[in-house]
Amino acid sequence: MSMLFWGMAVAIQIKDVPEEVRDVLAKRAAERGQSTQQYLRGLLEQEYRRERNKRLFEDIHIQRGTTMPADEMVEFIRSGRD
Repeated sequence: MSMLFWGMAVAIQIKDVPEEVRDVLAKRAAERGQSTQQYLRGLLEQEYRRERNKRLFEDIHIQRGTTMPADEMVEFIRSGRD
């Protein structure tokens, strides 16, 4: 997976994750042929993209005066992908 942004990578450590949560995440990663680290990084990047896109839609709403709120616009676009 390519980096979505330029800059220095940082380490994130999460403590006190229940074993059953870790096990499910590790299983999902293995099913995708990824390490748990790769899988979790992908989840974090997805969350980053969602938030970035939401902000872009909000900016468009402000600049162009659309009547549809950002959350509805995101759902509308997602529904068109299915």
